[in-house]
Amino acid sequence: MACLGMAALAAVGVTLAVRPPPSLDLGARTVEIPATFGVLGIARHLAEQGVIRSQMVFVGLTVLRGTARSLKAGEYEVPQGAPLLAVLELLETGRVKPHLLVLPEGFTIRDLARQIEVEGIAPAGDVVRIAGSPRTAWSFGIESESLEGYLFPDTYQVIKGVRVEEILGRMVQRFRDRAATADVVARARQRGLSLHQLVTLASIVEKEAALAAERPVIARVFLNRLQRDMPLQADPTVAYALAKEGRPPTRGDLQVDHPFNTYKNRGLPPGPIGSPGRAAIDAVLEPADVPYLYFVAIDDRAHHFSTTLEEHNQAVARYRQYRARTRAASTLAPADGPML
Repeated sequence: MACLGMAALAAVGVTLAVRPPPSLDLGARTVEIPATFGVLGIARHLAEQGVIRSQMVFVGLTVLRGTARSLKAGEYEVPQGAPLLAVLELLETGRVKPHLLVLPEGFTIRDLARQIEVEGIAPAGDVVRIAGSPRTAWSFGIESESLEGYLFPDTYQVIKGVRVEEILGRMVQRFRDRAATADVVARARQRGLSLHQLVTLASIVEKEAALAAERPVIARVFLNRLQRDMPLQADPTVAYALAKEGRPPTRGDLQVDHPFNTYKNRGLPPGPIGSPGRAAIDAVLEPADVPYLYFVAIDDRAHHFSTTLEEHNQAVARYRQYRARTRAASTLAPADGPML
């Protein structure tokens, strides 16, 4: 009878041990298993992280299932209410937690690096160093001093522990599949552009155009200026040179001596200033048939296009008046809404 009692107590203990711990009642938990841990270290770590109740029962189950030596390291998201067996199966199958990297159109290597660091995948400095290296670009068959512009805007699923080179390689391959097809390269040659020149100009168009309908027009403006040996005078190239993306350059910024300053240097800058999407690339390949040489913003999105410098200067004056009125209105308006 005593033996039966002990067996019953043991059965009850195991039943309780395989149930989800109280911490998992509150929600999912993320736990990272280092590659250096054996089964005992893994069991202890899981218990300390509050995702299993019993280290002994966990180890016993791995022995019974023959998986004690094959549990996989990595970052795991343990679902809310997961019992011990479900936690074990995660480590047996290696279903590690995925991270989504969203690379929007116009993002730079610096932007991507910050996102990768926020996700805890790699330090931003490492990403900038690797992606900005000519050796890395050449290893991927990219004829450029860096991978800037050759990382295709898209959503990518990555896991912790993956090498930075592997992430960049996937983005470059997506660029080849979506933007550097044989048809695109042939159409670029018909316009007298190499692939590098195409991507460089498309990256500027991407930064300048907020409206899809304006991309082909802006592309034509820059092509017209290049044909006349006029400087592009594109603000985003100066912002890129000074790492001030998203902020309008000052008069002093426009005087900076830098290869990417298209106010000081004629022709295209040495390389792209961000990742253009396919629409921006198509805009350069099929620009609008317009004679414009100038454009200036008329609000936060749209632009006014001009053929002559006189007309352009008039548009600039109107835009400055618009900005002055906007600043005045924002100064006068109360914090909780517009004046009545």
